[in-house]
Amino acid sequence: MAAIMLLGVFFVSGALASCPEHAQPLVTTPQEMEALSGSCLQIPCNFSINAEETFDRTGPTSGLWIKSDYYYIFGSKVVFNGNMMENIYPMSLTGDLSQNDCSTLFSSVITSYTGSYLFRIDNRRRMETCDPLQIKVKDSPPSPTIEIPGDLKEAESVTVTCSAPAPCPHSPPKLTWTLQQDPPNTMEENPDRTFTTKIQKTLILTDQHDGFNITCSASYPVNQGKDVKTAEETKTLHVSYAPKDVTVVVSPADPVSVGSVVNLTCSCRGIRAADGFAWLMMMSDGRLHTMGDNTQLYVFEVTNSDRGRSYFCGCSNVLGLQLSKGRALIFEGDHETVDGHLILKMLGIIMLVSTLVIFECWFRSRRSSKPEKVFTRRGEDAAEAEYLNRVTNILSHKEEGRRSVHFY
Repeated sequence: MAAIMLLGVFFVSGALASCPEHAQPLVTTPQEMEALSGSCLQIPCNFSINAEETFDRTGPTSGLWIKSDYYYIFGSKVVFNGNMMENIYPMSLTGDLSQNDCSTLFSSVITSYTGSYLFRIDNRRRMETCDPLQIKVKDSPPSPTIEIPGDLKEAESVTVTCSAPAPCPHSPPKLTWTLQQDPPNTMEENPDRTFTTKIQKTLILTDQHDGFNITCSASYPVNQGKDVKTAEETKTLHVSYAPKDVTVVVSPADPVSVGSVVNLTCSCRGIRAADGFAWLMMMSDGRLHTMGDNTQLYVFEVTNSDRGRSYFCGCSNVLGLQLSKGRALIFEGDHETVDGHLILKMLGIIMLVSTLVIFECWFRSRRSSKPEKVFTRRGEDAAEAEYLNRVTNILSHKEEGRRSVHFY
């Protein structure tokens, strides 16, 4: 009887039966699936029986996969039959047909397996998919997907997710990324009964995250775990934050002269051209004055009254405001005096320390090299007097040298 059924299947020719327009598909599979060569593909499949139909659960039932161009003769397009020991393609039913489950494991797929497939159940009547399942087998794995919530802002908590399809749940991909080492991988079942591997990381955003590149890699084991194929994806975080590092930049650089034109630029991070700038000037008596428009650049001509004044700028955006430190102009001649005094002090300290070191080394060498003989008190006094005279001369020459330093 079974042989007769199989002969009936193999010798039928012509177009596959299509579903009635008013009916739902009796066999349901995904419309498209993508597999990686050298790996496997788990095909979710189930079927339903209309109330007016009969399905003999006690009789012989056969599940078949047909690589379809909608015509087949003598079974040349039947790539799998559940009642046969050997099949054209390495497929096996993992579902229980008695429970309306026709899920199938497609093992060790290769690129030539790409095509359209229909599933047929032969019982007392034939039931088959209305729409074929499109299977694409590729040599390279798909890139993982990085999900980043939009409108990232400083101090907010966000969860970043990287996911990759797991067409072969028995050998799922391993995900890694730049956000953490050895992240825990989880596998989730999708509504269509396919599977996805995911990793997640929750971040408290700071300005340092702005411009940070997140790279996620998915490594797929193939050829029974002997090899690995890898794909990766990179996305950049764009974080809005309150202005940082606000400074006043003087151009041309100091020193300035009376009558020259000076450009003051408000420099800061975390601000766009459309955001706000403000300028303040502190007089020598401590009074504050606002100046300029809402611009990043403030230009003015230097006068004598600018001596002793300090300039401040502020950057603002929707997340906050920050002011710079005061910036005073250095006039020509002023910086030389300041620098000259500083250099004189440093030279004086260096010469004094050097003199003391020379003195101590000379004194110790003199004491260690003193001959083993008895001096008279008068001779000791003469030697000490000579030594003090030499030290005095050294210090005098050093002091005269320090005083003779000039700066131009």
